[in-house]
Amino acid sequence: MYDYLSLSDAVADVLRARLAGVATAPERLSVPVPGGVLLCMPAADDQIAVVKTITVHPGNRERPVIQGEVTVIEAATGRRLGTLDGPTVTARRTAAVSLLAARILAADTAGPLLVIGVGVQARAHVEAFWQGLGVRAITLVGRTQERAEALAASLAEAGVTVQVATDKAAVEQAVQQAAMIVTATTSCEPVLADVVRGDVFVSAVGSFTPEAAELPAALVQRAILYVDDMESAKVEAGDYLRAGVHWERVTPLEAVLDGVPPRPAGPVVFKTVGHALFDLAAARQAFAGSIASS
Repeated sequence: MYDYLSLSDAVADVLRARLAGVATAPERLSVPVPGGVLLCMPAADDQIAVVKTITVHPGNRERPVIQGEVTVIEAATGRRLGTLDGPTVTARRTAAVSLLAARILAADTAGPLLVIGVGVQARAHVEAFWQGLGVRAITLVGRTQERAEALAASLAEAGVTVQVATDKAAVEQAVQQAAMIVTATTSCEPVLADVVRGDVFVSAVGSFTPEAAELPAALVQRAILYVDDMESAKVEAGDYLRAGVHWERVTPLEAVLDGVPPRPAGPVVFKTVGHALFDLAAARQAFAGSIASS
């Protein structure tokens, strides 16, 4: 299984590098294309630079929803170190970011874990929380039972055991019991009812446009709120924008990396819209040998 725990540490290191002024990344460039969007995301530190170019087509059925690549460059010379598969990097680094947030913010990291979604992101998050936190009670929820059971079977082949919630009552029970919840869908409307535990940790990873929201506004409005990147969230985090969140209520993850304040009572919501710095973290991990020898 991929080393998500080390990648989550790499994400934390890159966030610290940004605080120190060493790592930088401009806002994501987004270009509408028929049926989807083209995204371009550069980032650099004192050793390497990356440029991720991907397309997202939510309506794709015969092709992957996300396609693209990450070019990795030696910062001092411009030498191309190599290319990484964009969807793989996106899935793994997003799951690692959620894992890092859970390690810092979740009141109960033992589980149960509920993952809503059955795509690439859902699988990566199951693997990340299984490996990084040792969670063993995991429930999957998908739009169709067939797809959820197919993902569960595939995970079982990799040694990861999950349950599938097969009806409305089972889904509601899973929501009520979960200590941690991940929403990883392409839905534009809420996929989670506001019947969660009082100490729940929710990582909302699926939506990345101001019009889309996986979480109900009532939950967002009463939760303690965090984001992966404040500036990006202000224009892309539909879960927060549609709930009318005042941004002074929101804390960026990097602000709590090294010393979390006493946890206030109530649900915690972590919203991630993605950031090129996390691709930089993945590239640093993948090309550690090249960086060390350069």
